[in-house]
Amino acid sequence: MTRLFNDPAAFTEDALDGFCELHARSAARVDGGVVRAAPGPEGKVAVVVGGGSGHYPAFAGLVGPGFCDGAVVGNVFTSPSAQQAVEVARAADLGGGVLFSFGNYAGDTMNFGIAQERLRAEGIDCRTVVVTDDIASAPPERAEQRRGIAGDLVVFKVAAAAAEEGADLDEVERLARLANERTRTLGIAFAGCTLPGQDTPLFTVPDGKMGLGLGIHGEPGVSDVDLGSAEEVADVLVDGVLAEAPSQGGRVGAVLNGLGGTKYEELFVVWSRVARRLREAGCEVVDPEVGELVTSLDMAGISLTLVWLDEDLERCWRAPADAPAFRKGAPPAPGAEPARQRRGTARRQRSWEATEESRASAAVAVDVLDAVRRAIAAAEEELGRIDAVAADGDHGRGMVRGTGAALEAASAALAAGAGAGSVLAEAGDAWAAKAGGTSGVLWGTGLRAAGERLGDTAAPTPVSGAAAVEAFAEAIRRTGGAEVGDKTMVDALVPFTRALTAGRRWPEAAAEARRAAEDTAALMPKRGRARPLAERSAGTPDAGAVSFALIVETIAAGLEEK
Repeated sequence: MTRLFNDPAAFTEDALDGFCELHARSAARVDGGVVRAAPGPEGKVAVVVGGGSGHYPAFAGLVGPGFCDGAVVGNVFTSPSAQQAVEVARAADLGGGVLFSFGNYAGDTMNFGIAQERLRAEGIDCRTVVVTDDIASAPPERAEQRRGIAGDLVVFKVAAAAAEEGADLDEVERLARLANERTRTLGIAFAGCTLPGQDTPLFTVPDGKMGLGLGIHGEPGVSDVDLGSAEEVADVLVDGVLAEAPSQGGRVGAVLNGLGGTKYEELFVVWSRVARRLREAGCEVVDPEVGELVTSLDMAGISLTLVWLDEDLERCWRAPADAPAFRKGAPPAPGAEPARQRRGTARRQRSWEATEESRASAAVAVDVLDAVRRAIAAAEEELGRIDAVAADGDHGRGMVRGTGAALEAASAALAAGAGAGSVLAEAGDAWAAKAGGTSGVLWGTGLRAAGERLGDTAAPTPVSGAAAVEAFAEAIRRTGGAEVGDKTMVDALVPFTRALTAGRRWPEAAAEARRAAEDTAALMPKRGRARPLAERSAGTPDAGAVSFALIVETIAAGLEEK
């Protein structure tokens, strides 16, 4: 259980402040995460990794000489926003281009993808390598759908070492992709983790069982099997990983990883058996790592990662590194290193030209956003409970952060003279920046599209309002790629939009969204973090669809009162 925190909503920021205070020699705080306190040479490729917090040493603990140049840090188990990724990449850029690398999760893929496009538009060459090492999350023929778990460490280390050697961006990307292709991981959970501020774990494992195929965002295993001795557990891990070996025997790098609640002595007991089994299989283990390297708060669990090495990969795997949480082959540099000047851009001072009618509508929009924020806050626990059935349980908290940030930005825009369209667009940008994750980028993209369609020159009408909703829906479907039947927010969004654009009133359209959200209980997820645990979600509605229905119901009630 996570016991030490102040405001649970500020847990990530508080932890990052403490980390940077402790490791000022290595890491400097910037908007969105951390970069090296002393940057590398000009022209070097910058390797920037990231994801949600709760995984220390990943991701901030890997920033330092020989390892990463920057880490983007999202909320607990929630992807960072596109803006955070852009800010860290800008601060880490040394002129040789930027390589993003992160685990394969929908929110991370969307947000880092948007960040990559923005960086390229600014003239910064940016590439992305997504880690897909978790063999339990999809079969070999769909390997591109697999999650990234402790194999993150391998891919990050190889990419960072290549960049440190002076390789260009093409070569750094090639080696990172090769490392990912040759890396396999299997994990086991004994007990779930607990989010800060909550008193129950995200999942439980039956007595005498262990969850095979865990995720690192508090997801349970894909199946429960009998709990055995340390040797039996080691055999399960070794047999599972070797079954998907890209080649027989050979030289392998190995990571026996503790998830946060399984301690070093236990890992040592397991490693003894793992090492013997690997030797018997003809594998020569090179520079093994045993410890807590990619965690999941206080989850009790372990994972085994193997990477089959060639000459280039082995050189990068064994290369020296001096990050706060990972040191190999190089002593710490003497003395304190100078702090890097932060390059984060200041918030722009905006002014708008809007008609009085549009400003009046903007005031209504702010009032409705306030009602939405309160409704989501009241439903936070229930949304988290629904989400935790087959995903990571952070949907409620992310929606609270998103709606709160949207209201704050919308209120500031209204005070500065913005009309209805700009108020919605500013609310969307803030939602995406503060909430992170899949829901953050979808709501942020959708609100901005709706605001741009609405504009600031006139009061919204039923026709222009319906057009704005269509723009909202199209932006979400384009960004997320989901369709009706995938068990996502889109299942409630589409019938709502159809009803509204057909001329039905908001309360009627909201009722359609509610019915559709409830009907998602009968669906199996085809996208997002719930997909690997699809069967567990049977009988439970999709959290994103439920929160969408709640929001449009709240908007409908607010508009009826005006």
